[in-house]
Amino acid sequence: MENRSQWGTRLGFLLAAMGSAIGLGNIWRFPATAYENGGGAFFIPYLFALLTAGIPLLIMEYTIGHKYRGSAPRSLGRVSKGFEWIGWWQVLVSFVISTYYGAIIAWAIMYSYYSFGQAWGDDTTAFFMGDFLQMTDPGAFGGLVPTILIPLVIIWLFVLGILLAGVKKGIELANKIFIPLLAVLFLIIVIRAVTLPGAAQGLNEFFQPNWSEIMNGSVWVAAYGQIFFSLSIGFAIMITYSSYLHKKSDITNNAFITGFGNSSFELLAGIGVFGALGFMAQSTGQEFTEVVQDGVMLAFSVFPQIVNEMPVMSGLFGFLFFISLTLAGLSSLISISETYVAGIQEKFNVSRTASVLVGGGLAAVISIAYASQGGLVLLDTVDYFINNYGIALAGLFEVVAVAWFARGLKDLQNHANSVSDIQLGGWWRFCLGVITPIVLGSMMLQNIRNEVVEDPYEGYPIEFLFNFGWIVALGAMMLGAVISLKRWPNHDLDYKRESSVSTTDDKEVAQ
Repeated sequence: MENRSQWGTRLGFLLAAMGSAIGLGNIWRFPATAYENGGGAFFIPYLFALLTAGIPLLIMEYTIGHKYRGSAPRSLGRVSKGFEWIGWWQVLVSFVISTYYGAIIAWAIMYSYYSFGQAWGDDTTAFFMGDFLQMTDPGAFGGLVPTILIPLVIIWLFVLGILLAGVKKGIELANKIFIPLLAVLFLIIVIRAVTLPGAAQGLNEFFQPNWSEIMNGSVWVAAYGQIFFSLSIGFAIMITYSSYLHKKSDITNNAFITGFGNSSFELLAGIGVFGALGFMAQSTGQEFTEVVQDGVMLAFSVFPQIVNEMPVMSGLFGFLFFISLTLAGLSSLISISETYVAGIQEKFNVSRTASVLVGGGLAAVISIAYASQGGLVLLDTVDYFINNYGIALAGLFEVVAVAWFARGLKDLQNHANSVSDIQLGGWWRFCLGVITPIVLGSMMLQNIRNEVVEDPYEGYPIEFLFNFGWIVALGAMMLGAVISLKRWPNHDLDYKRESSVSTTDDKEVAQ
């Protein structure tokens, strides 16, 4: 009978869950998404999406993990025998993401070092693409870049060390340090950003509502997409994390705290980013639309320019920004990696140490490809396809399988209500059974239509997109189905008997 690891405290679980949700996308994706989709008006569909999809999905995944006490494959397999492959699909999606996430953190670490001397010079884009990444033509890998490879190795040694320490002494302890520190550092960044000359213009651009966009269907799809991707839903994390909860943990309350905590940080990030962009527009005499970017270029091209323009303490501002990126990235990478560590450990009946060294070690070795001169193009391609045709599609399969085929929502509702102060009703089942599948289905159709109608993604070679985009995304699905064919050790073990064993006193968390 298995003695399952558990969180030491409820706060530890919440910080770990928020650490997973609060990642790089909160800082460099949300602000631009809101700006491009109606500014202040975007917050209406965003809040609606949070309440009708984000939190309901969080509750569902928390409940599945809490009730069935296993990794995502094991828990979904216990919902219905034929659903295990969906769990492995999600685990493999997380594995793919973990291979390139470390490279971005390595960039952030180096840029925190570069901040004090503004080593990136005046042409920050040329420095990032040329001097730092040493980019080759799309489709070519080139040689390894030492300034990326060295911090990447250090990052993986650090992450693997945390995972080896376990749930309570490793993951929980790390997030109890990372998340409060991240909140303090980013609050300092925001205060400094909003007191810069021109910040008011940036904040006005961010919050000024464009009500004409509110009836645009693509705006609502963007809102649901932002919520879905930013909450770590659909790629095994929240099921895995909630499986370590104590038996009497309040599931619904935890989901609301996680959801609103993540959204609060996104709003804080938007204020900080757009305050800084307003300063840059005024300092350089550019139109505001010319300085707005998102993703990698916002962080590693635009923000270094902002640092260059700052009158005092510019190096400290840059250092705080890139260290914040590092902390946000590390907390997410730990959670992503835990999904396959837990899955391997349970499926193949090996020790946690062996699971970390095999799963995490393999991810670390593969991640070296992103430290090559072709690393950015590879990362951009894999990230695009694994997000649009991995996470979103796996999430759609999960909710349809549970809500429509297993008809398991009522049972999950009863379980959540038995331990939660906030009681679920028909609204929750309607959101998951109707609204979420429609929205996720619409997102998938839109993505496929864009692939068919538009030119190849970013103009990259078609063969390269096929090999490192489509094959990676679809390969995760097929490999997940293959792994699910292997029988579980002690496959006949009744999870009800297994989950009745508690390794620690539940009263500590139930209070």
